[in-house]
Amino acid sequence: MIRIWTIFIIISLFPIFIFSQQQSNRLSSKKDSILPGMSTSIPFTLENNSDENRSYEISVSTSSPSITPILAKGEFQIAARETSAYLVPLRIATETSQGNYSVTLNITDRNNGISFTKTSKITVSGNRNIFLTPLNSPEFVRAGETIRASFLLKNNGNITEDIHLESKNAILDNEPSLILEPNESKIITIHKVTNPELSQNEFQNLNLSVYSKGIPKEVQNVYISTQIISVKPSENDIYHRLPVALSLSFIGMQNMGVYNDGFQGEIYGKGTLDKDNKNQIEFRAVTHNPVDLNTFTQYEEYFVNYKRDNFFIHLGDKTYSSSYLTEFARYGRGAEVRYDFNKFSLGGFYNHPRFFRDIKDEFNMYSSFKIRKESEISVGYLYKTPRKEEIRYGDLSLDSDAHLPYTKGKFKISRNINVSGEFAYSTTKKTDGTAYMLQADAIFERFNGSLMYVKASPEFAGYFTNTNTFNGNINYKISRKLSAFVNYTQDVKNFQRDTLFLAAPYRQYLQYGVQYKYLSNGSVILNSGYQKYQDRLEPKQFDYYERFFKVSINQQVGMFQVNIEGQFGKTDNYLTGFSGNSSFYSANLSFQKFRTFFNVFGSYAISSRYQLQNQKQLYYGARIYSRFSDKTTLSIFYQNNYMPEEYFKDRNLFELLFHQQLFPGNEIDLSGRYSLQRGEIGDKDFIFSIRYTWRPNVPVQKTAEYISLSGNISNLGIKKTEGIRLMLGNYLSVTDHEGNYVFKNVIPGNYFLEIDRSTTEINDIPTLALPAALSLSNKENIFNFGLTTAANVQGHIQFVETEDKDHTGLTELLAKKEKKKKESIIIEATGKDQTYRKICFIGEDFDFTYLRPGDWTVKVYRNGLDKRYKVSNDKFQFTLAPSETKKLNIHIVKQQIEIKYQQESLKVSYNEIKKKK
Repeated sequence: MIRIWTIFIIISLFPIFIFSQQQSNRLSSKKDSILPGMSTSIPFTLENNSDENRSYEISVSTSSPSITPILAKGEFQIAARETSAYLVPLRIATETSQGNYSVTLNITDRNNGISFTKTSKITVSGNRNIFLTPLNSPEFVRAGETIRASFLLKNNGNITEDIHLESKNAILDNEPSLILEPNESKIITIHKVTNPELSQNEFQNLNLSVYSKGIPKEVQNVYISTQIISVKPSENDIYHRLPVALSLSFIGMQNMGVYNDGFQGEIYGKGTLDKDNKNQIEFRAVTHNPVDLNTFTQYEEYFVNYKRDNFFIHLGDKTYSSSYLTEFARYGRGAEVRYDFNKFSLGGFYNHPRFFRDIKDEFNMYSSFKIRKESEISVGYLYKTPRKEEIRYGDLSLDSDAHLPYTKGKFKISRNINVSGEFAYSTTKKTDGTAYMLQADAIFERFNGSLMYVKASPEFAGYFTNTNTFNGNINYKISRKLSAFVNYTQDVKNFQRDTLFLAAPYRQYLQYGVQYKYLSNGSVILNSGYQKYQDRLEPKQFDYYERFFKVSINQQVGMFQVNIEGQFGKTDNYLTGFSGNSSFYSANLSFQKFRTFFNVFGSYAISSRYQLQNQKQLYYGARIYSRFSDKTTLSIFYQNNYMPEEYFKDRNLFELLFHQQLFPGNEIDLSGRYSLQRGEIGDKDFIFSIRYTWRPNVPVQKTAEYISLSGNISNLGIKKTEGIRLMLGNYLSVTDHEGNYVFKNVIPGNYFLEIDRSTTEINDIPTLALPAALSLSNKENIFNFGLTTAANVQGHIQFVETEDKDHTGLTELLAKKEKKKKESIIIEATGKDQTYRKICFIGEDFDFTYLRPGDWTVKVYRNGLDKRYKVSNDKFQFTLAPSETKKLNIHIVKQQIEIKYQQESLKVSYNEIKKKK
């Protein structure tokens, strides 16, 4: 066979030998793409220009120890006036680096002792091959414990790799970057602390990603999966429960020198009444407010609503709405009912307004019909009755009942365009009126916008009266970084708002501009336009028209978010009759550190909007929100003053909020506020409250019956089975003197049965893998297992060098070179339900401890072991008895090279080609 292959190689190289004196390109090209980890042959051309036959002694050397000649020495004979080829077989080691190397032929003439050399260049090509595989990870951990996993990372290529490591959901124990030489391996470990408050068992997947720097697309992701056993399960329950919150507050308020305080109670619940979540219910009851009503205290409120499938009913207080034009938002006490058929809905409500004295009662009926999934049309009728005394109803004197039929609809014209509209008609004994509203929205990839127009006649007796308003905004994305926008807002002047809230100032506003995103975390906005503000209260504090230009810069600088604005305008003050300049400068800085959010802001203004020309105003403040833990939070806010246009808001000058969870389901909140009164400029209030909340989960339906789990731990040669503690979730049981255990009043579900090893001997091991996953649903459940003593496997990895009479010296030489490199293998021990892996080095001991008696298989994996080595026996199968220690010897031997010589010489001569002299 060797002879046949030798003939084949020489015949295939025949054309090369013909042109050997010219060093053909074909010959050199075969030396330019040698891959590491393979064997190859390099041809040398030898000439005998004498008239005598020559006999040579030949030895081969290389420029790298990782490139070794398979035949380091040899003999060669060549006839007179002949040219022949001498083949040098080489083995290129896997770890041979990319680059150029030389092979030298040392030739000595036996006849005259003259020596000379011939050298050939070879090129080893680059080979990238990063190998990543999991080594060890726990199958189970208890909640609160740490998951630790290890991975084997190896460079099986011949290029030194600069490797980046990262994990999206775990912490690396190694440095995130490392240099890995060819054939070098590293153990990478990650860990993650699990949540001790985990309420149910769950799987946790941890990942490790590796890639060579500069080549992020060639990333390798490896995952391990561990099941976390909850030690504080809370979701398992034989009752379906309704979340309910009961609160008691003590409130005190200092208002214009008058102090009031008192208690206020609340009960609130929202959830379902059955485990199938079909019967949904929500209710609230808030007692009388002991202080003056404001945003920071709750008003008296009682309601309950219920929904099942297509039926909905509400009884009590809420904000009732019929349509945008007729009754947009009216808080009151009443009832509402709705039933949804397949495409048709029918409903109505009765409302007695609580904070609007013009109207005594309201009745509404409506029906809706779905045309498509997102398109429908509705018709309705609203009936209002006034109070007996004559009341001004907007610009109308409502002296009789009002009838308001209306129709509205929304339509999805296309995937990007939606339109909606409404038309309403009102009639009383003396007047008739109409109103209509149109709205359109368009959303495209580069363009989006919305427009709305509302018009109500002076005699219309709906929510709006004598109104003509238009609002719209358009945004166009010019490029990835640049966009343009236009916004126009015109507030409604006449509408029937509840007296619970103050109306915002009348505003007419137009702005247009561009936004440029110069960085991924930075942008600048340039916009211009005009704005008109008019105070709705008497006496008026402002009434002006202003043209402005504004610059806004938003930039993320490290952990800081910075916003800077500057506005320059020309103001016409209609209240005082003068005109002047108005300039505003503001800065806002926010960042998050130590679980705390910090925000500092300030602004400076020189304006002509109010009573004085060039009036100077300085506003500043700060907010701190700290989350000390999941149970404790603190918020502090301060602002020195507010702009007059913000009189309708609740304006805190100082606010302190503290929240503390005392224990699960029990919380306490402390608050204190120093604020400006609504609609006032200088009058201030101080209000504080202490609130205690209890959150019981009220049982509303029994969903299961308690079950039990019992069993026996049999003694298989251990000291005792008494007093062993077993854990099933948060249930505990201890075995009696016969090894019996029982868990009573267990909630059905999926559990893990665990054994507390501190209550057994150190070498005791269960016959079944624990923790054991159990699905408990029967009334009585039985689970038996035994305890025996653990077995062990010990061994040694030994390098065994075989001798060869003809090549002993060569083998010794190679062995000396290989001693410099520490080779490793992976040993895997697999039982019925246990698998362990270890990386072990040649010449060292290894062991596997705490093994369950039974059938085991030990396999040996090369782990990139040099191809010149082999494992003499890579698989062991045996049966472990209790307390047995099995001894194994793993032999690593060198691959033997079989060299056969031809019985007859093979010559390639070129007598017809004469070398020129």
